[in-house]
Amino acid sequence: MSNTNQQQWSSRWGFMLAAMGSAVGLANIWRFPYAAGEGGGGAFVLVYLAAVATVALPLLIAELLVGRRGQASPPNAIATVAKEAGGSASWKKMGYGGSIAAILILAFYCVVGGWTLIYVLKMASGSMSGMSGVELGQAFDEVNANPLLMLLAFSAFLGLTVYISSKGIQGGVERTVKLLMPTLFFMLFAMVIYSAITGEFLKAVSFLFNPDFSQITPSIVLDAFGQAFFSVSVGYTNLMAYGAYLKKDINIPSSCLVIVGADTLVALLAGLAIFPIIFAYGLEPGGGPGLVFMTLPIVFGSVSGGAILGALFFILLSFAALTSSLSMLEAPVAWFSDLWQWSRKKSVFITGGLVWCLGLLCVLSFNLLSDVHPLGMFSYFEGKTFFDLYDFITTRVAAPVIGTGIAIFVGWVMTKKMTAQELSTSEHQISYRLWLYSVRFLVPLVLIILCYSMLTN
Repeated sequence: MSNTNQQQWSSRWGFMLAAMGSAVGLANIWRFPYAAGEGGGGAFVLVYLAAVATVALPLLIAELLVGRRGQASPPNAIATVAKEAGGSASWKKMGYGGSIAAILILAFYCVVGGWTLIYVLKMASGSMSGMSGVELGQAFDEVNANPLLMLLAFSAFLGLTVYISSKGIQGGVERTVKLLMPTLFFMLFAMVIYSAITGEFLKAVSFLFNPDFSQITPSIVLDAFGQAFFSVSVGYTNLMAYGAYLKKDINIPSSCLVIVGADTLVALLAGLAIFPIIFAYGLEPGGGPGLVFMTLPIVFGSVSGGAILGALFFILLSFAALTSSLSMLEAPVAWFSDLWQWSRKKSVFITGGLVWCLGLLCVLSFNLLSDVHPLGMFSYFEGKTFFDLYDFITTRVAAPVIGTGIAIFVGWVMTKKMTAQELSTSEHQISYRLWLYSVRFLVPLVLIILCYSMLTN
């Protein structure tokens, strides 16, 4: 008996907003602008769009159809579908891996979510006004060096995620994303308009949409494919968990097109909101991970109304982080509910407690445990703190390996009849055959290359 299938999304719109929220996260608003900046702008964006269409979209469809077909938590859904297809029940280990990876991701993701909350307060108070780049870097280091502040922010962000999830799929997750996602889009459009008026908007448009093909290198291609993969949030079975609550009359491919389109739009809008300001102040577009926390505050601290604008930007960032953290929590929550027949609330709070305990090590990685490298005896992991280790294991190993497994399972273990039935199409349709070719060959190939590249660089 499964607890998972007792819940469903109230509507297609509610599901799509939740799936958009899962996809739209820090990877779009935090990582995409600096990745595009480092990748040369238009050349990176062009490859990124191709990667979304050929890898991220087919894998998103694959995850959702397994979840809906199995109508259970990822491990049980995979086992059910494998049995129906005449495959081995051992495939369910992918679901275990995805759920464990989600717990580890949340442990460090909520630390970054905590940073966004801290910066909302810092920007609103005006305490960062007039700071130089060096001073902002020192301020960021001071935040990380304060274990109590970090712990409070981390706990607040995780606590909010757990509270919302405990209210259920319709009463918690769906109700929240119906409020947050439209608000996020409104705030992002408002920031783009502000940037268009006050910044170098035409220069930003040219930078993002006028590709210099001479800049397309193997490194940029791999980075763009990696960004597409992580941006859409596939490979962790989170969306497989969401698929279990999906009604049979909802068309998966058309829904996925909308989800991926919205996710890509947010990434591009983030670029259009940030780059005009960056160019107007003569800053480097390839500012790296510190672009949001150490470069943009220079701008916010030097313009009229910058405190309000900066606070709104970090509220936007925290909204994006929250909608993604809700989806990450879902896979382990559904797994524990199915495994031990726990109520949803019990499963949510126990999972949240586990994340808090593991996340405490990430919080302390920046201060009290900054010199602790748990696997430092191996040269490959030398210098990696708990925060670095969780990030490495989940993004460089778990995601591409599990994503490859999902593609092989759906493409080769499930029958064409099963997948075509879930996608409401015919095995002979060109669109279906292109999708199946991508899942069988292209997605595994790209993810294997991506995994090898990340492990060797």
